[in-house]
Amino acid sequence: MFERSRKGEHALLIQPHAGGPPDEGLLEEFADLARSAGATVAAVLTARIDRPNAAMLIGSGKLEEVKAAAEATGADLILINHPLSPGQERNLERELKRRVVDRTGLILDIFAQRAHSHDGKLQVELAQLKHMATRLVRGWTHLERQRGGSIGLRGPGETQLETDRRLLQKRLEQLQKRLEKVEVQRTQMRRARMRSEMPRVALVGYTNAGKSTLFNAMTGAEAYAADQLFATLDPTVRRIELSGGNVVLADTVGFVRDLPHELVAAFRSTLSEAREADLLIHVVDAADPLRDERIAQVDAVLKDIGAGDLPQLLVFNKIDKLGAGAESAEAVEPRLDRPAEGRMRVWLSARDGRGLDLLRQGLAEALELRHVTGELRLPPQAARLRARLHELGAVRSEDHDEHGWVINVDLALADAQRLFVQAHGEVLRPLLPPEEDEYAA
Repeated sequence: MFERSRKGEHALLIQPHAGGPPDEGLLEEFADLARSAGATVAAVLTARIDRPNAAMLIGSGKLEEVKAAAEATGADLILINHPLSPGQERNLERELKRRVVDRTGLILDIFAQRAHSHDGKLQVELAQLKHMATRLVRGWTHLERQRGGSIGLRGPGETQLETDRRLLQKRLEQLQKRLEKVEVQRTQMRRARMRSEMPRVALVGYTNAGKSTLFNAMTGAEAYAADQLFATLDPTVRRIELSGGNVVLADTVGFVRDLPHELVAAFRSTLSEAREADLLIHVVDAADPLRDERIAQVDAVLKDIGAGDLPQLLVFNKIDKLGAGAESAEAVEPRLDRPAEGRMRVWLSARDGRGLDLLRQGLAEALELRHVTGELRLPPQAARLRARLHELGAVRSEDHDEHGWVINVDLALADAQRLFVQAHGEVLRPLLPPEEDEYAA
């Protein structure tokens, strides 16, 4: 084995492909991933692989080409846009005398840089250790001299490899227990939000589509947003006010094609914000020439995590980047499309705020948020109902006399429907439209 370099920021990219020309979009995304990890792209090579080499993935001829390119460009890191087995990774490192990282390892490195919350860091470390567990190598054979036992049992004592595996397994168990506690806390928080009876909306989309910028524009929050892949990993939740009532909005991690399964598993608490939402805002980079493909890829990941059947509102963001090359002149201006079939679409720019009012309107329509207003007389026994009205921010004015409370309310119809079937909710009947009488059944 060779001494692994601690540098690894000057990268040679290898894009394997099977037959036909390589996918330029996939290659461009891989280069963006490399740059997001902090690497400088020294050169890019494509490798046609009809039958993957079991030992090194690539053939001997391509291996020599990679060696020459690495020497010529001074690359100290080889990034391969394909999953590598532990054996392939070790063999390539031995032959190339450079660090070799596959697609999964690269995304894990980016995640390690981007995670800032306590549970986010735990999730990343867990995924990294699971990835590392299959890549421990026998680098300390001198410990095999520690022999012991009697006839038939003579042989090496505990090798460094076995020690590493034991320590790694112990750390994995510790992380798993800590994450289980975090998951319990998150579940309790989500249940509290569900008890608030506010609709839950989650932002999803391909990474770098502008979700965090849109989240900040909608909520006034200061979630980290940057023009890079996986700018944010940790979920952020805020309440926003719409014309028909309040909703809970959650920002989630961005998706990429072929998102490694261990990452999906590790970030289950983050992705559960999407699974448990009443509506998904699917954010799309309107200026991305591959936007239709990106939409399909996000839909595929949503299906994998169990959120494929949830209703969606498509938001085409970054219309400020659409120019003469746009599909049509209309695409540059904010608009709200309501097709007879399919998903409602909003065209906007989160960066300059154009079209946010249309998004709020589309959200209210998609969630069927309507308001009812009027005066209610609550008897003293309806104190709990009065408290719920205050919690929902529905009370506009209030007077009190010996018969109870006289309250002027402005209440979301969905909230009125839920309160109507609860204790003393009958007082809400005058506010409900005639077709809502069914709630008395």
